[in-house]
Amino acid sequence: MERIVILGCAGSGKTTLARRLGERTSAPVICLDELWQPNWTAKDVPAFRALIQDTHDGGAWISDGNFSVATFDLRLPRASLIIWLETPRWSCACRAITRVFESDETHRLGKLIDVLAFIWRFDRINRPRIEATRLTYGADVPVCRLTGRREIEDFLSSYQKGEE
Repeated sequence: MERIVILGCAGSGKTTLARRLGERTSAPVICLDELWQPNWTAKDVPAFRALIQDTHDGGAWISDGNFSVATFDLRLPRASLIIWLETPRWSCACRAITRVFESDETHRLGKLIDVLAFIWRFDRINRPRIEATRLTYGADVPVCRLTGRREIEDFLSSYQKGEE
């Protein structure tokens, strides 16, 4: 039964991979960026956690997003696989720039500088925090690290439902 958590920097391809895996496995895809509302603040974390609990109750799911401090205690103990997308930051930055111009995208041009700064600092600041939290709540969950398009395509082509 698939219960996959996909982690990575902004622009690394988490949502794209989640959707492709969802098509392959028929498991529901849960995009944390879609659950977290743009106007929410720290006071809304309990509501966010309730949504996480509800959406991750099923037997199979693919969960796309980090939100490590707020969600790992709920998601990782149930996960059967963690996929870390270790996409180069130049690639993440290019994707972030491109997606603000897509008509159906929730990312806005006004936030682009903040997103690019986040991407640039991700490996130094956020990755160690996410990894430490992962080890706290999901140290026994297998981790698959994918570093580029070729590895992602190889993973997808070899992935069979129920075989992580």
